[in-house]
Amino acid sequence: MAKQKSKTSNIIVWALLGLLIVALAGFGVDSFGGSVRSIGKVGDREIRAQDYFVALQQAVRAEGERRGQPISFQQAREIGLDQQVLSQLVTRAALENETMRRNLSIGDDLVREEILAIPAFRGLDGEFDREAYRFGLQQQGLSESEFEEQLRFEVARAILQSAVAAGSPAPATFVDTVFGHARERRSFTALRLDPSDLAQPLPEASDADLQAQYEATPEAYTLPEARAITYAWIVPAMLMDTIEVDDVALRELYDTRAAEFIRPERRLVERLIFPTETAAQEARDRIEAGEADFDAIAAERGFDLDDIDMGDVTEADLGAAGPAVFALDGPGVTGPHDTPFGPALFRMNAVLAAQITSFEDALPELRDELAQDRARRVIADQIDLFEDLLAGGAELEELAETTDMVLGQIDFREDTREGIAAYTGFREAARAAREGAFAEIKVLDDGGLFALRLDRIVPPQLQPFDEVVVQVIEDWADAETERRLTAQAEDVRAALETGADPDGFGLSIEAVEGVQREGFVQGLPRSLISAAFAMQEGEVRVHAATDPDTGAPVVFVLLLDAVLAAETDTAEARMIIDSFSASVSQSVAADLFAYFARRLETEATVQINDGAVQAVHAEFR
Repeated sequence: MAKQKSKTSNIIVWALLGLLIVALAGFGVDSFGGSVRSIGKVGDREIRAQDYFVALQQAVRAEGERRGQPISFQQAREIGLDQQVLSQLVTRAALENETMRRNLSIGDDLVREEILAIPAFRGLDGEFDREAYRFGLQQQGLSESEFEEQLRFEVARAILQSAVAAGSPAPATFVDTVFGHARERRSFTALRLDPSDLAQPLPEASDADLQAQYEATPEAYTLPEARAITYAWIVPAMLMDTIEVDDVALRELYDTRAAEFIRPERRLVERLIFPTETAAQEARDRIEAGEADFDAIAAERGFDLDDIDMGDVTEADLGAAGPAVFALDGPGVTGPHDTPFGPALFRMNAVLAAQITSFEDALPELRDELAQDRARRVIADQIDLFEDLLAGGAELEELAETTDMVLGQIDFREDTREGIAAYTGFREAARAAREGAFAEIKVLDDGGLFALRLDRIVPPQLQPFDEVVVQVIEDWADAETERRLTAQAEDVRAALETGADPDGFGLSIEAVEGVQREGFVQGLPRSLISAAFAMQEGEVRVHAATDPDTGAPVVFVLLLDAVLAAETDTAEARMIIDSFSASVSQSVAADLFAYFARRLETEATVQINDGAVQAVHAEFR
């Protein structure tokens, strides 16, 4: 009982905290002019207009955060946010109506405990503050009795929901079947034939061969649909030659980045800490005597080399051990030395010489950085100008003629990455562009700007034979190689089916043991494993594929040796089964609750006052 009470308490506290936070955001919208307190009811339970306003406001804000920019209420309605929120409140009201019908509630003592536990109602001394309580409720437009009634409903609803969701374990047959399918294994032998195994060299393709290849696979030579786009853009690189950088600014930048240009001598060092000076000295003595090396002692102490690696450090980084470590001319061990963590041995693995880049040598990099920065600022200062020109009706061509922006055209496809299409921002805008839409100034990752216009959609186009003849020759060679290898593989398959020894064909053989359905075998195409799972034990099959390493055609003669059931008695398997079972159980519980809620809504009378709903919507405009 105490455990249930604690769980309920946590639910209430967080629910009310969330309610308080979002309610404060709705401050000033109280009763919607004093005439609208409810937007409807389910059975005997009303849906407060204030609750709808707060929930809708929260949903709009959350969607804006998800998109990375605020959205208007009109946009929220276009994607159905208002209907989603209303549906959630109807479901909540249906549940609360059911708790009323079943007389589910909590006593005054528990209500008092929950109120006292809410941090928002505490004063500076950490104790319950009645003024904070009254103020918080005032912001929600609630009286104390209304809030306490709401609290009772929250708890009762949670009790009802828990009762519906409880006792819905995952069906064992379902879990076992799915797990058995997913983790079933195959053992197979694969004989490999690649272009080097061709019985005869591949002849040169005739014109007729190539024409047949071109006509048989037109999709390989067809350009996908494109978006013909005109754009105007300007990026910092376009202005670099016009930007002047003074020597004072260059010197200041060099001084600011001195740590990059002036790097003192460093060492690659590992540090092994011991509990006592004696233990550290004993370890050093063993190293000196050749009884153990540094790595072995680290392993004895339970450390991996990653645990003790300090990376490249300066003498100052090593504290008291610095002089001794930097006195080493080559790799070696020194210590024990005191450290903040205890006595330690240090192993120096390499000397990194000091690196000094003079001001003169750094000038090209410094000048480029300053010029880039100033070019970005020059471009940023022109945003208003570009936007005003577009707002005044200027076309992109005019924008390019009257400003520093450059005009361009591109047939944009999903695989286009040249020029301006190398920018993610442009690709996203190109995908979203609509014919006739107003051109807008948008920002690129490097501080550049662009605006675009979708001129037309270019349908898929079959490229002329002469323009793709090289690809056609390569495709014919691959197809003919696969055809010939497949014919040879069929002879091997027939021999294997009559009992021939796989080792007798002089082919490369891969024996795979117990691979899972989603497994991976280095050097073998993924499709070969899928083919093995479509076979019966003892079956022999020819499978053509593409070599995952070279991209060349390759053909396998596949012999399925064994079908192995999923392992269920290992710790890993048990963990996967338990996790999957819990996930299924949660899904079943969620479905049961959804069906239950829909049934309650159907049985109760749902009444929505559209005028009241519109009154709430008016507060967003």
